[in-house]
Amino acid sequence: MTVETMGAEPIPAADWVTIPDLYADPYPIYQQLRDIAPIHWVPAVNRYLVLGYDACHTVELDQKLFSADETGSLMKRSMGHSMLRKNDPEHNVERKSYGAVLRPKAIKEHWNAAFARNATTYLARLRDAGPGADLMSEFAAPYAAENLRIILGLRNAGQEDLQRWSQTLIDGTGNYADDPDVWALAQRSSAEVDAAIDEMLPVLRAEPDASLLSQLAGTALPLESVRANLKMTIGGGLNEPRDAIATTVWALLSHPAQLASVLAGQRWSDAFEESIRWVAPISMYPREVTRDTELAGMAVPRGARLGVVVGAANRDPAVFTDPESYNIDRPKKPHLAFGGGNHFCAGAWVARASVVAVALPRLFAELPGLRLHPASPATVGGWVFRGVTRLPVRWG
Repeated sequence: MTVETMGAEPIPAADWVTIPDLYADPYPIYQQLRDIAPIHWVPAVNRYLVLGYDACHTVELDQKLFSADETGSLMKRSMGHSMLRKNDPEHNVERKSYGAVLRPKAIKEHWNAAFARNATTYLARLRDAGPGADLMSEFAAPYAAENLRIILGLRNAGQEDLQRWSQTLIDGTGNYADDPDVWALAQRSSAEVDAAIDEMLPVLRAEPDASLLSQLAGTALPLESVRANLKMTIGGGLNEPRDAIATTVWALLSHPAQLASVLAGQRWSDAFEESIRWVAPISMYPREVTRDTELAGMAVPRGARLGVVVGAANRDPAVFTDPESYNIDRPKKPHLAFGGGNHFCAGAWVARASVVAVALPRLFAELPGLRLHPASPATVGGWVFRGVTRLPVRWG
């Protein structure tokens, strides 16, 4: 044992935790584990789950000790070796290759108009489906997918393709049960994305536009990296805004007094930030420990595979009062839903712009009397990626 870990507590095992239980509702499990220790070895997922806010934040800020380039990464297998599984300086080079495409100036100049058009299109689709329709499948998912398709520059694909690719690729990234059917679907989507990229690159070199793929086409980034980073962006860039829309609507419709406060004060940002704290769309990501060390007073061995559970950290009672509740009036403290440090989510500005400024206010303004379906409750699932999977609503 190194000097760093002398006197540190051993990490307890939680062999009773199962993947199906985590998928159904991980929060009671996280509470039970965190009451014992901030880190647990969980055999079912073959890694140490880091549950405390301070411990997760510490991991995020030290890439030398807690490496993103994990051995045996599920994300690498599903999507290729993207910047999300690299450390600096390699990570920084690839992140800079994205240029300003996802930043506020570009959003204002190029993407806000597209968000508005797409909101009109998919609100009409939701209305046409009629009261009782699933807000997730009729609005949130296609809206987020079409926004992303335009930003990426995939003129040769439809929003349905983006939805399929995103879901199957992130299913692969979260395939801790090693389901062969999940791998087969992820591999099929990976090949389809590669083909779409290969077809578009010469087109965008000849006819450049404001899209991300056009930006990447003008860099010296290897094709393998372009492909991996686009797949990573298809995964997180779709599911985060999609799930943020659905979770926020579900939360507000379940808390009428808070909805009234949001509507009265146009507090869409407060509602959004609280919803992604309450249910982080990307709830867990991996790291690998590069040497024996101590984390949160516990001895962590070199080579340990960590699961940084921001979904648990965002409900840590040491940081957030009454953390299991949805409360737009809670004192503002930074959540970890967008990660931190050098891997802070590059799409955070797009998510906030498309959800806070467009989707949420338009939904409630154009569907007066929006409410949950009394006979068909929302369904929620996931623990690596978590969100509303079905949200039947009524209005009028």
